[in-house]
Amino acid sequence: MGHNVIEHRMAHCCVVGGGPAGLMFGLLLARQGIKVTVLESQLDFDRDFRGDTIHPAILEALDQIGLADRVLEIPHGRMELAQLCSEGILTNLADFRRLNTRYPFVAVLPQVEFLQCIAGEASRYSGFELVMGARVEELIQERGSTHGVRYRDRQHALHEVRATLTVGADGRFSKVRSLCGAELQSTSPPMDVLWFRVPRRSDDPHDQFRFHVGGGHLVVLLERAQEWQVGYVLLKGQFAATKAAGLDAFRTDLSRHVPWLADRVHVLQTWKQIVVLSVESSVVKTWHQPGLLLIGDAAHVMSPIGGVGINVAIQDAISAANLLTEPLRRESIGLDQLATVQLQREGPVHTIQGFQTMVQNRIIKSALNGAEPFRLPLLLRILLKFPVVRNVPARMIAFGSSPSRIAENLIHDHCTVEPSTNSSATMRP
Repeated sequence: MGHNVIEHRMAHCCVVGGGPAGLMFGLLLARQGIKVTVLESQLDFDRDFRGDTIHPAILEALDQIGLADRVLEIPHGRMELAQLCSEGILTNLADFRRLNTRYPFVAVLPQVEFLQCIAGEASRYSGFELVMGARVEELIQERGSTHGVRYRDRQHALHEVRATLTVGADGRFSKVRSLCGAELQSTSPPMDVLWFRVPRRSDDPHDQFRFHVGGGHLVVLLERAQEWQVGYVLLKGQFAATKAAGLDAFRTDLSRHVPWLADRVHVLQTWKQIVVLSVESSVVKTWHQPGLLLIGDAAHVMSPIGGVGINVAIQDAISAANLLTEPLRRESIGLDQLATVQLQREGPVHTIQGFQTMVQNRIIKSALNGAEPFRLPLLLRILLKFPVVRNVPARMIAFGSSPSRIAENLIHDHCTVEPSTNSSATMRP
């Protein structure tokens, strides 16, 4: 097959996807003098559907490399409690203040600003390159191994990046996953979430993550700096009927479930303000092939339950960097080394997905059943009264079952950098 490639470049590692996993992996490699090219298909980082929660495990990892304070300079909300509100009764599901950590809260901040911060830090290292508007079209495969990718830029010109390792970190609709033939296996039933924002007032509830349940509906509220991020949860396939009933009916229903939002639901003037998220939970059986590795949502699509997707993806990146930095420095990556990344991470991923499935089957499924009043399962109500058990949901959301920490030999950078700034990366067109 012929290619009119206008540019050929070489890198130790080519990362497809400029999301949390791809940029964190790129940053950790660049700090060690590894030449890495990150390809992002979009022209900027701004996506309404991106999650905005940074959990204690990730804040601790960022603190290891001196970035936690800088990230927390971004205006953000602090979620100290996760509560369920049903028929006016509040139940604490997770209290992050009880955790033994320097960061006993979940930070809620715009992911676009978080990514700009990480990209800006990575751009200080001479070996790091971020290419925006790069749409990957083909894997370069020779002698049964992947050796990089071909992509088109925003002018549709074809480029080629050859690399020792190609990493697919391009999200739940991963192009790399599709190109390499890996298939997702579903692990829990799907649902839909209507995702939108409404203004936040100074006298609103503060530092809380709330589930409002009643009448067969579940409304989730996440505190942002100036707004509430609202998730309106539906059974799969119910959006068409909800939309047909009209926006007035939707606003009325939202006001009924969360009465103190009634004075601002009028800001929803069109369905275009509401993003429909198709939710699923699935995992790829094998995350790796010779010369190629999948991480983050490309390897395992996470349900939004607990808002852990970003954090699991970044922990994938940390584990991969811990295990692959030295092999990349030698420009020799074996299949066994890639398999070790999956072996280290798939257990924690399955545990989190199992936790999410339990919450969906025992709580959310019941909440969306409007035939009878909602109540937490009796066993859960009993267990939440015991201090030791009461900390389990908070710890699972905050850290997962086995949090990744940056290896000691990767904490200090080993190459010359430009003076530190808070600006975003210089993005190559």
